[in-house]
Amino acid sequence: MGLRADAAARSQTTSIDAFGTILIVVSLLAVVIAAVSYWGSGGIYSGLGRGDLDMERDRPVAAASAAEAQEEIRQMLEAKSARREARGKAPIDIDAELASLTRGPGLGDPGLRDEVRQLVIARNERRLRQGKDPLDVEEEVDRQLRDLGE
Repeated sequence: MGLRADAAARSQTTSIDAFGTILIVVSLLAVVIAAVSYWGSGGIYSGLGRGDLDMERDRPVAAASAAEAQEEIRQMLEAKSARREARGKAPIDIDAELASLTRGPGLGDPGLRDEVRQLVIARNERRLRQGKDPLDVEEEVDRQLRDLGE
């Protein structure tokens, strides 16, 4: 009985040692395969999630697409005017409405113009403290409003 118990203990120890060795070898192999897979993937992962609906596209808007957008806005305004006429209301002035929609944000808003003027005056005060020449207030206001409208 002593020999059998001794052989069983030796067999159990050998299988535990083999399990530990196999576990370490498989883990190291998985790490190597993962590193090779990551290195071999190149730029695949950097392109995930990019597509036509991506917000960070670097494509400039072409003049043709701007003209197409203008035409689509005109068509929508014509449809709106036709619906108003069908209800018995006065039609809208399509050209005036189109100009107001495509003019840009707040270019005719006197409140915005005053706020931009105040910012330009504050910038001029900082420039004077730094020893720089002041900017022409009206020219700078016009420039900033133009840039805002683009």
